[in-house]
Amino acid sequence: MVLTAGLLLGAGAAPAHAAGLREVTKGPCQYAETPDEPAARPVPLPRDPRHTPDRGTVTTTLVTNLGLIPLTLDRAQAPCTVQSFLHLVRHRFYNRTICHRLTTYPTLKVLQCGDPSGTGEGGPGYRYKDELPTDLPPAPTDPTGERKVYARGVLAMANAGPDTNGSQFFLVFADSALRPNYTIFGSVRPLGLRTLDRVAAGGVAPTAEDPAPVDGTPARRTEICLAI
Repeated sequence: MVLTAGLLLGAGAAPAHAAGLREVTKGPCQYAETPDEPAARPVPLPRDPRHTPDRGTVTTTLVTNLGLIPLTLDRAQAPCTVQSFLHLVRHRFYNRTICHRLTTYPTLKVLQCGDPSGTGEGGPGYRYKDELPTDLPPAPTDPTGERKVYARGVLAMANAGPDTNGSQFFLVFADSALRPNYTIFGSVRPLGLRTLDRVAAGGVAPTAEDPAPVDGTPARRTEICLAI
């Protein structure tokens, strides 16, 4: 789930130690099956070579119904995360999926995607370790200094606690204040930011219980038609 001030961007319901992990890859990334949380769409564990590529960048694009979202993935910043994300792209895991959550709080402005079930509970049937940022500036809205700035254009992983990365990710469309508990693995390129702005401009879909929500399903349905 996505909460305000506490700023938890969740993906799935249970932490890794409660998920009954079974098969684990033997490389440095140690992608671990979660049999208690099966894949929302069938996909094998990623390859996990002895040396995970950890230099340079790679580009990929989310083709959505509202426009293109080109991404630059940073292998040096988060090699295991980039390796997993590209694996899911190659296996068409993200194709024909919706971005299920938009948040428009003053301190949290993100679009969350990556769950084929569209519920916010689905994942790829495996999890892996965090690769957390260490050099983010403090959020000026947080006098404690605990929250940091996840700047406009950041691409990061959602999670359900430490070392529970799977397939869900979020795209930051305006500077946000978060504890540095979310792996940053790339950035949204300028054309993609314009697409994100279109999604954000539509706001969150109202409900009978909350006619003016700031957290929920995007009013403008946002579908990843193809990830390439």
